[in-house]
Amino acid sequence: MGEDTGRHRLYIGTYTKGKSRGIYTVALDGETGALGPPEVAAEAPNPTFLALSPDRRFLYAVCAGEGWASSFRVGPAGRLSPVQQLPADSSPTPCHISVDTTGTLALAANYHLGLAAAIPLSSDGGMGKPRVVAHSGKGPHPTRQTVSHVHSTYFAPDGRFAIVCDLGLDRIYTYAIDRGSVALIPGAPPFVPAAPAAGPRHFAFGRGGTRAYAINELDNTIVAYEFQASNGALVPRQSVSILPPGYTGDATSAEILVHPNGRFVYGSSRGPDTIAVLAIDPKTGALTEVEFVPCGGKGPRSFSLSPAGDWLVCAHQDSDSVCSFRVNPESGRLGRIPGSVAIPMPVCAVFLD
Repeated sequence: MGEDTGRHRLYIGTYTKGKSRGIYTVALDGETGALGPPEVAAEAPNPTFLALSPDRRFLYAVCAGEGWASSFRVGPAGRLSPVQQLPADSSPTPCHISVDTTGTLALAANYHLGLAAAIPLSSDGGMGKPRVVAHSGKGPHPTRQTVSHVHSTYFAPDGRFAIVCDLGLDRIYTYAIDRGSVALIPGAPPFVPAAPAAGPRHFAFGRGGTRAYAINELDNTIVAYEFQASNGALVPRQSVSILPPGYTGDATSAEILVHPNGRFVYGSSRGPDTIAVLAIDPKTGALTEVEFVPCGGKGPRSFSLSPAGDWLVCAHQDSDSVCSFRVNPESGRLGRIPGSVAIPMPVCAVFLD
């Protein structure tokens, strides 16, 4: 895995119910890891979660309304110009979006409405009408699982299946993707159950695509799965806690990513405000603890790894800040870079380059 050098650019998605104006951009020095001053890349209402097209020409941001997302063209110095931007809407904003490797399809999740959607994308950054599937039911948690809460949507490595985490139902769904009609068709089996009151939130595939990992928000675990590419089924193999030893306070886990070299998985927990670093066994996919690192702020809602995996940038929703870490690609360990930048209510961070 080569080193990140030069200057990197990130986009930060935010809640705009406070002082935020929308999507911010910030530069990271590829030598020191220092973050530059943030700038507004585009004004938009609650662009909480972001995804880039594979050619990095367009950025998509979830937004309230029937279209589910707005799209922007990436310009010089990270500036964003709207391609298809929806006006502010009072309906619940979706919480997650992902784009496939062809740049022709997006998947999105709406937590409050219990919906997942497939959204056709055009070569000019435009978006077609979302094709929506609805979940129903409830889980055992008395307040967090009274209804379905679809929290995230991901493409399987070969693009044939959608993986949908439903926190409210303790299920991770598999949908076959019909690209002709842009339909999501229930898999066989249609879902894998999580532990009761686990609350599946986000998901990440391992390098090679045969292993995958889900972070559970409510019981603060990461579960390792075997992924069966033939039918999209997930088979649970291991569950590990990502809370620091001895921690007994309130906690809700948030983001999960696999290092580009496939050797480590990272998971954040709000409450202890830590990032867990776990090593992946190259033969079995099993996880072992490496370290628990203070995240550098409060409420680590999301973090992002640079393309070569040498830097990690964490967004702290509850302390209005973003900070960076140097990643040791051999041990997986994180080294905090001094300082942080102030961005109101940051929710999502993505590297442009």
